[in-house]
Amino acid sequence: MGNLNIKPLADRVLIQPAVAEKKTASGIIIPDTAKEKPQRGTVVAVGPGTKDNPITLEAGNTVLYGKYAGTEVNVDGTDYLIMREADVIAVI
Repeated sequence: MGNLNIKPLADRVLIQPAVAEKKTASGIIIPDTAKEKPQRGTVVAVGPGTKDNPITLEAGNTVLYGKYAGTEVNVDGTDYLIMREADVIAVI
């Protein structure tokens, strides 16, 4: 996350998704084919916002987002999501 060359535009944010759970609470190992896509992540970068939609998130915030929100991108071997700030449901 230190030196990332992506700067979101307008009201978009760049999020690094949390790692999918490998075990259930009871200790059952979840195979890769059954893992659910995480709906939590950390904000890595934010755009400048727009006149009508100023950005309220900051880099470092842990957020929840919709299951199908955002566009997946891979930068230097790391997966990220780019989405509008409106697709973020909550800050944890």
